[in-house]
Amino acid sequence: MRTRAAGLLAAALTGLVALGAFPAAAAGGLPPAPTPEQAASAPGTLDTLSRFFARDGALARTAAAPRVDGASVPVRFLSPDFVAGKPGAPVARVEFRASRAVAPDGQKASLWTVKQPGGWQVVNIATGDDEIRYAELGHGGLVFREPQIDAWYVLRGAKVLPLDEDAVRAVGRGGTSLAAYQKRVAHAYGDKLPGSSYARRGEAGGYDAPQARAADGPGVTAGAAVAGAGVLLVVGLTGTALARRRTHHEP
Repeated sequence: MRTRAAGLLAAALTGLVALGAFPAAAAGGLPPAPTPEQAASAPGTLDTLSRFFARDGALARTAAAPRVDGASVPVRFLSPDFVAGKPGAPVARVEFRASRAVAPDGQKASLWTVKQPGGWQVVNIATGDDEIRYAELGHGGLVFREPQIDAWYVLRGAKVLPLDEDAVRAVGRGGTSLAAYQKRVAHAYGDKLPGSSYARRGEAGGYDAPQARAADGPGVTAGAAVAGAGVLLVVGLTGTALARRRTHHEP
């Protein structure tokens, strides 16, 4: 489980609760690029990565020269339409793309990129490479995350199979049918979708609650980050479950 992340998100994201467009200012001044890969490997991104990998004295900044490893992958999150049981709704939808960054000492990070009017832009840097690693574990299947419990799955045919222990606890080691999974998430989250009284009270992102701010300093939690990008149907369902990717502002 991740414990910290360095983000490129503007403080304005803390006020974003409902699903919506990601503001262009959220990229921390890094210019857009024609592709996610070019955004991830841009000089400004690599400079930010160097600071990230050198945090807490883990590496001297001069020795933290990172590289971006391989192509980006689409990252899918559980779809609100699927939770709501809309006919034909896919189980998950692509919300951003992720690229793996590697430091000389073996540290890894995931660069999140989203499509903006001017091209692709890096909006967050998260410790570890979960997004890419689980995409690889899916071996071509449709990999997606249920963010409320930090569970990763792969959809094969009409079967939802677990990719991590959080998913095993949710659906069992042998997985479950797509229909049964829909019933489970509808029961868990159906009353907390956008437009619900839960969301109108400001609880859908947990932004009015103490857990919306990282315990080790000011910043925006990953929940706020991805909600701003329009990706989470609900963030605050499990309290601090999403605080594993804490977002901090670069000096």
